[in-house]
Amino acid sequence: MRLLLAAVFLTSAAPTLAGDAAVPYPDNYRNWHHVKSMVIEEGHPLFGAFGGIHHIYANPKALEGYKTGKFGDGSVIVFDLLEANRSDNALNEGARKVAGVMHKDAKKYAATGGWGFEGFGAGARDKRVVGSDAATACFGCHAPQKDSDFVFSSLRD
Repeated sequence: MRLLLAAVFLTSAAPTLAGDAAVPYPDNYRNWHHVKSMVIEEGHPLFGAFGGIHHIYANPKALEGYKTGKFGDGSVIVFDLLEANRSDNALNEGARKVAGVMHKDAKKYAATGGWGFEGFGAGARDKRVVGSDAATACFGCHAPQKDSDFVFSSLRD
C-alpha cells in the first residue's frame, strides 16, 4: 500500500507529527468539483501502484487555486483511486483502493511545501495509510511540481 501512495500526491514531516497535524478525512468530497478522471491500464509504468480509475476532486478553495495557480490555505484536493473492472466491453468502477488527500496549510505543513498529505485506505476515514511517511511517500513525488504549487492535475479547458 505504501508503494501505491509513494507516487501519489499525498503531510506530516518530522516537525509536524503532532496529533493536530493530521490531515482530516474530507467528508462528501464526491460532491465537490470534479477536476478530471484518468484510467491507468496494464502496460503503463505506474500500473502496479496506480492501476485503476482515478478521479480528482477539489473543494471550492482548491478550485480557485486551479484557476489562479496559487492554492490558498484550506484548499483540499482528493485523488480517488478505484479498481477498474472490465465486463461486456465496458469499464466500470470497482472498489475504492485509496482516497489520497492534499490539504493546504502553509504554516502547519511548511516542511512539505505547505501541503499536508494522507491516504485513507479503501476510503475509510479511520484507516490512515501515510501518517508520518508523507514527506517521503508523497511529497518526494510532488517536489518537482513546485511551479504548479506541488499539484499534478489541472482543470480541463
